[in-house]
Amino acid sequence: MSQPISAGIVIVGGGQAGGWAAKTLRDRGYSGTLSVVSDEPYDFYERPPLSKAALLDDEAPLSRLFSAETVAALNIDWYRPLRAEGINTDDQTLQLSDGRQLRFTQLLLATGGRPRLPDARWADCPQVMTLRSWDDAARLRQGLLRSRRLAIVGGGWIGLEIAASARKLGVEVTVFERQPALCMRSVGADVSQALLALHQQQGVTLYCDCGDIQLEQRGGEARIASAVSEAQPFDLVVVGIGVELNLALAHGAGLQVDGGGIVVDGQGRTSHPAIFAAGDVARHPTLGLCLQSWAYAQNQAISTAGAMLDADAPAYDDVAWLWSDQYDVNIQILGVPMGGVHQVTRRTPQSQVFFTLNADRQLVQMVVFNDARAIKLGKRWLASGRVLDPAQLADAEFSLMALK
Repeated sequence: MSQPISAGIVIVGGGQAGGWAAKTLRDRGYSGTLSVVSDEPYDFYERPPLSKAALLDDEAPLSRLFSAETVAALNIDWYRPLRAEGINTDDQTLQLSDGRQLRFTQLLLATGGRPRLPDARWADCPQVMTLRSWDDAARLRQGLLRSRRLAIVGGGWIGLEIAASARKLGVEVTVFERQPALCMRSVGADVSQALLALHQQQGVTLYCDCGDIQLEQRGGEARIASAVSEAQPFDLVVVGIGVELNLALAHGAGLQVDGGGIVVDGQGRTSHPAIFAAGDVARHPTLGLCLQSWAYAQNQAISTAGAMLDADAPAYDDVAWLWSDQYDVNIQILGVPMGGVHQVTRRTPQSQVFFTLNADRQLVQMVVFNDARAIKLGKRWLASGRVLDPAQLADAEFSLMALK
């Protein structure tokens, strides 16, 4: 076996978390060898446009994080498209799928996830697609252009975004959700109902509480049946039921994994002092859960990269924040609904705002439809623990700015 390559700081993952970590390391003065292992051939890119612009426009460019010139200036030793297959913590080496080994001084796992399928049979059906990568988006766009009837299995954020894009292309869309309501793991019942109404207004057929969703192949069609609907034929089926996090490297290295992800401290450090984790696979250090969020992937990676260079760097403690664009509606979600007791809704002709308060009438989650200014206020209220009056929040005539 050949000698390991001295690879300096190694990042596994070429997505948003890996990209921001690499740039932060260089921006903050790291001048040593910087190596990136990625299973895709592309430079760092972000995923939110994959369910939107990439599906709607044949000319949509790769959703790069940085310009080609910026990436070149990072002076990265790329190992792509390759997989990292194992970590030897004793001699701090990383095994690659082409047989080479990289010796690292520090290692950052930003391995993300892969789409989940109901079972293996779905993977064998040519009409079934998932959406996670740039190549997935290109295939899905071509599939949508050839299709009249689309089934989406999964009424979460990715499924609803694909539904909105497909409707803009004129495709008939039916959504199947196993749970009793849309996005119910991340928002309350009032928000789920607002999402349902939004898509029904755009002509989407939605089935919730579907139970076991069945796939049957017949000729060039896929047929979908559920506990609440008869078998129906579709030209194309997109499965959006979440991701399986890529945790095999962490498990193989004996890192602490709990709550669905890699356990990290506020500086992104795992149970091994030279190994860090960022993005989807890193359990949020204060919430104790994993977040599939653009903001978390970026900001927690920036914080972690800073800590890799400075042991006294501040700990990451941002609140959860994510967003979704569907039709002409920008939806932003601040916080998680844990500990929510009071549900308050505020409606104006232009917007809807949904508040979840705890027993002490402090904000724990806020969801806005077309009201970005309210989110900025919500961040202040969360940080300060401000006590709020439900009657004021619900009163559309009352200015929330009075509560700055």
